[in-house]
Amino acid sequence: MQNQGVRYDKEALKALIREKSLKFGDFILASGKKAKYYLDGKQVTLSAAGAMLIGQGILDLLLGEERFPDAVGGMSVGADPITAAVITMAAVGGRGNLKGFLVRKQSKGHGTDQYVEGPVRAGDHVVVVEDVVTTGGSSLQAIERIEAAGMVVDGVIAIIDRMEGGRQAFEQRGYRFRSLLTIQDFGITPPEA
Repeated sequence: MQNQGVRYDKEALKALIREKSLKFGDFILASGKKAKYYLDGKQVTLSAAGAMLIGQGILDLLLGEERFPDAVGGMSVGADPITAAVITMAAVGGRGNLKGFLVRKQSKGHGTDQYVEGPVRAGDHVVVVEDVVTTGGSSLQAIERIEAAGMVVDGVIAIIDRMEGGRQAFEQRGYRFRSLLTIQDFGITPPEA
């Protein structure tokens, strides 16, 4: 059940990432690893064209599942625009019941003082979304907080898999992992994970 008039276009997403997000040089990643390239996901996730492509691409993966999730979300700030794109495209396609949530890096220390924010509750089945996965550390931290809040994590979906151990880290813990693209889609050979 794809949105009328909207379709996921892998080649368009690759071109947009190549144009706006992929940078070459010397970088330190969130995982602490050194890298010769960097993917600045927010340059694409916070653009109208990128949000539409990513939202529809992830929604297409979710619609292919045996069980459609109750909600999608992930570690704030990177997952926030992805979450918004997916739930918006879901509503456009008649799936307005899909909820979004965000996972804070630190609790606020006031109000409800929760790590997980949004219209989700214990027992909900959720999928974690992420822009770029290297080792999976950020999503695994989000998963710990999500499960502590009583939700069931059905899997993780990333925009790009750097192919540096993230998939294996998720699978070793029993979580299904998928991505719209891998670093090989950009002609880059991943290092040994």
